[in-house]
Amino acid sequence: MVLGSRLRQLRLARNITAEEAAHLIRGSQSKISRLESGRLSFKERDVTDLLTLYGLADPVEREALLEMARQSNAPGWWHQYSDIVPSWFHTYLGLEEAAGAIRTFETAHIPALLQTREYADALPTWGSREIATDTRERLLDFTARRQRLLQRPNAPHLWFVLDEGVLLRQVGDRETMRAQLEHLIRVTHLPNVTVQILPFAAPRLGISPFHILRFMEPSLPDLVFIQHLTGALYLDRAADVDIYYTELDRLAVAARTPKDSRKVIHTVLDGLDR
Repeated sequence: MVLGSRLRQLRLARNITAEEAAHLIRGSQSKISRLESGRLSFKERDVTDLLTLYGLADPVEREALLEMARQSNAPGWWHQYSDIVPSWFHTYLGLEEAAGAIRTFETAHIPALLQTREYADALPTWGSREIATDTRERLLDFTARRQRLLQRPNAPHLWFVLDEGVLLRQVGDRETMRAQLEHLIRVTHLPNVTVQILPFAAPRLGISPFHILRFMEPSLPDLVFIQHLTGALYLDRAADVDIYYTELDRLAVAARTPKDSRKVIHTVLDGLDR
């Protein structure tokens, strides 16, 4: 993403169109767009040609950008799960790893980063298809590996606004829900995690769950991720992202405070014992 952003800066500084750049590397405008947004792997030859087209003569920066291109093609940890995780989700995993902050609105279930293994096991898989036991175990391992994000060095700030129904919708048996709610309470005490519960009485626009990602590199735009059954949408136009920020801010204001949200989780947990 950093490399793509720098290539875009260099192209615009020389007033070169995406079409002209695409012609040089025997590609399309769409390819240039995906390269510049970090959603397509780089060929070192293409980067070399583009840097020449853009007039970058500084040998130090050229080599730094070429080395970045080489590193960008190194497989992420999630590639070992490529046979069981949809290919369209791989892009998000890379973005998740690179983010400095992730804000999430969820209406269906506890988000994957906050799930216990038993809760995750009780949820339907992608497409609700029947899968072999060993495959399901690997999917659970995959989710557990993602969750290392919460407590790694320089962990991102994670801010969740959860619809109240998420707490009440039973997934698995009562013991599964009890363990999940207890885990959720523990996670809310992490310094980089904020959880707010949106009460039933709060007005809603009927929007689907979404994530907003912000990156440490200042040149990278914020991005909205919306998942659906067969793929995902990635929105990075400032006007689109601003709309989602406005809506998420509204939901956060309507939601209970983190302290009061923890009390609500405790109340739901106590209700399981009655």
